[in-house]
Amino acid sequence: MRSPARRAAATLAAFALALTACSTPLSPPASGPDSGPQTTPGSSPASPSVSPTPAPAPEAVLEQHAVAAAHPAAVDAGIQVLEQGGNAADAAVAVAFAISVVEPYASGMGGGGAAILAAPGDEPVAYDYREVVAQDGRIPSSGTGVPGFVAGLGQIHAEHGDLEWGQLLEPAIVLASDGFPVTGFLAQRMRSDSGPAALAGLAQFAGPDGQPLREGETLVQEDLAASLTTVAQQGPESFYTGPMAERLSAVDGLDAGSLAAYEPEQVEPVSGGFGDYEVLSAAPPLPGAAMVQQLQLAEALGIADHQPGSAGYVERLSEAWTVANGSVTAHFGDPDFVDVPVDQLTDAGRNAGIAEDLTVLTGGTTQGEVVAQEAADVVTAAERPVPAGNTTHLTVVDADGLTVSMTNTVTDFWGGPRAGSVGGFFLNNQLTRFSAIDTPGNQPGPGRKSVSWSAPSLVVDGQDRPVLGIGTPGGHRIPNVLVSVLVPWALQDASLGEAVAAPRYHLLDGVLSVEEQPSAELVRLATSRGWQLQPTRREQAVFGSVQALEIDYETGTITGARDSRRDADYAVVDVE
Repeated sequence: MRSPARRAAATLAAFALALTACSTPLSPPASGPDSGPQTTPGSSPASPSVSPTPAPAPEAVLEQHAVAAAHPAAVDAGIQVLEQGGNAADAAVAVAFAISVVEPYASGMGGGGAAILAAPGDEPVAYDYREVVAQDGRIPSSGTGVPGFVAGLGQIHAEHGDLEWGQLLEPAIVLASDGFPVTGFLAQRMRSDSGPAALAGLAQFAGPDGQPLREGETLVQEDLAASLTTVAQQGPESFYTGPMAERLSAVDGLDAGSLAAYEPEQVEPVSGGFGDYEVLSAAPPLPGAAMVQQLQLAEALGIADHQPGSAGYVERLSEAWTVANGSVTAHFGDPDFVDVPVDQLTDAGRNAGIAEDLTVLTGGTTQGEVVAQEAADVVTAAERPVPAGNTTHLTVVDADGLTVSMTNTVTDFWGGPRAGSVGGFFLNNQLTRFSAIDTPGNQPGPGRKSVSWSAPSLVVDGQDRPVLGIGTPGGHRIPNVLVSVLVPWALQDASLGEAVAAPRYHLLDGVLSVEEQPSAELVRLATSRGWQLQPTRREQAVFGSVQALEIDYETGTITGARDSRRDADYAVVDVE
């Protein structure tokens, strides 16, 4: 730990940075005739022979750095990079590759993702490196789109990293080549959903008896280690133009031209006021603007006056979500092809007006003459499959306050039953989201991205400093999961741990999914609204796993919270 004098100096430095915005912006120069060469997969400056040119480092404003991710081994990979002198961008890249090894069902080189980076005194910057439709505009039966994971991480490293590219992949290569113990959650995923179909014929996932590996057994992925080594040694571009691209070109829906042409996008994160903060989240076609709208509607409906889990809380959360979900249906699509009214959706005043027209029946207790039914009677009516909450998230903070919130995915777990694998990693089925969300704005075309639900987010304070990095897996439930954490944290003075542990809910097509057997109060609410109730189980992986880190600039410390719903972990380490 640093001395009190250095702590005070660090705090003053943070304050000065916020006031003067004197440090180098996170955003790279905009494209234009005078902007110089642009990064592409075929010419990435992130190759192992070329180091990024870091901006002069400001004095550290925190006495700690931290990593939150969906598996302890991935957390360790990020901490290792931070302790080697890397910054939060370096660590995020390392964690992303490591988590793709220990959570092969959730993300990896065959998929894509999105990220937001912010630091005190800098303009936030976001990246969208999700999968796109190939140049011929055709959607294969597998739903596989051109992967963006490697290109996106390569660009983040090139524009923000300090360490060598190859160094960041070393932890992932070791995990793949040496192996790691299978967790109970991974063992469950091998046997659930698309697991059996996706793993058919892949010997590394089977034990001596031919059955999927069990909890505690070691998973070694030699083919994946070889692919990671190629990308580490030859740079991100090798995935799109080298021998790996030749193998990928044999996959239905991919081709050499589409791979070589792939480019991640730097985009402006959406933002909107909530409580005493500004919430930043993923730009369309991802649902960040809808999530901000849900937060603002819930606040205007007075959700702060209702305890999480109460009927008043759940009703206001669900009313706000219904409007926000409708906004996605009505307006969202790839902004390169569709105009999405982000400014309207994130206008707190406009949303307060919408809230006045919403029907809320409950106060602290149910109002009116409502006949209570037994919980079992209501639950029985909602016996339908609940889709798993796919995807993975990670959050990293370094001592300079640089915060990275990153969500990566192969869409459905294992990329669905048809996507298959190449080189030891699983391909995505992201393009199935065009048919799953079949709206006028979300139609396929060459180079087009689909509407989906990843929402990496940051919360900034009145000095434009990131104070919370947050995100979660969860599929369609991601906005609701994040709102369920942000409401108690930002409006009800709940600690981060309390907010992450708070109960989660999701209303869809008249069915309210809950995490536990519903209370009598929730049964009365459901009856009054004509909703069906559906309890869920942990092994269904419905309500995600929040990876959040909170920053306190006064004390120079970081706080994390472990979400028990999956294998999540975090680590906060003092900076020497």
